[in-house]
Order: sequence, then C-alpha cells, then structure tokens
Amino acid sequence: MTLKSRMLSAFIFVLAIAASFSVQAQNATSKAEYKAENEGWLVDLDEAYRLSQETGKPIMANFTGSDWCGWCKRLTASVFSKNDFKTWADENVILLELDFPKRKQLPAEIRQQNAQLQRAFNVRGYPTVWVFDLSKDAEGKYAIAALGKTGYSKTVSEFTDACDRMIAQRETNSGE
Repeated sequence: MTLKSRMLSAFIFVLAIAASFSVQAQNATSKAEYKAENEGWLVDLDEAYRLSQETGKPIMANFTGSDWCGWCKRLTASVFSKNDFKTWADENVILLELDFPKRKQLPAEIRQQNAQLQRAFNVRGYPTVWVFDLSKDAEGKYAIAALGKTGYSKTVSEFTDACDRMIAQRETNSGE
C-alpha cells in the first residue's frame, strides 16, 4: 500500500467517524427540541397532564416503536394519519406518544419517562394504546386511573369506537 493510498484510507476513516458523530448529535436532541413522529401528539407526560387537567379530557398514550414496528406503522397509516381520527382526537383526548425506537436516540429524560410508563402499564408489545386519567398526590407523584387499552385497528371507526367505550366507562364511573 502506498503512502498516498494509506493517507486516503485514513482520511476516509476520519470522515466516517465524523459522520457518525454528526448523526448521533442529530439524534440526541434535547427534551425541548424532541417532537413526536405523529403531528399533534405530545411527548412529555407533564404537558399531557397539564392539558388533561385544563380540558377534562383523558390521555391517550401510544406505546410505539416508530422506526422498526411494522404494526405501529400500519396503525399510523390506517388510523392516526387520517383526518377523521384527528378530528375525533381533538374533541376527545390528549395525545401522548411514547416511542421506543431502535435507530434513533431519544433525549434521556424522554427515554426514562417512556420506560417508567411502559413498566407502569405493563406494556409487552407494540403498538399498545392506553386511555387513562392522571392525578397527582401532595408529593407531586402521579396516580394512573386506567380506562382501557387497545392495539392495532384497521379503520378509524373501529379504533375510535373502542376508545369511545373506554371514555364512556370513565363517565359512568365518575357519575357514581
């Protein structure tokens, strides 16, 4: 190997490392910069709680593997991306995306939050969608009142009908 080819190889190696750091820097966004894969969804439980308290709406949490889960992508395509769903959601729930990607890095705070909620709801597969209410105790710790869960649905109406039944259960329980 000539000196010129060794220098070229070393230069290419350094470029590859630099590109790798650049991709990692892009993926490791701050909590403030991090956005949900689906437009209109929140990523921060505290923000979802605040809006839920202001509006009286329950939270709908989508546990997803946005960059690797085929069924998650299908649910997004068949339900979450549709205008009928967006209209229904605006009227009925606060949307919270809890992502577990394999190829992108989440901010540490979001990764920790998502893992804690995954354990709290005992989520073992994706997509899993929970509808729930939150309250806070005097120490600021959340208490979850789960209304129900669902997974993949082929249509918006199938999905929203299931969620409407969960929300109706909430209204029945609060009237007791």
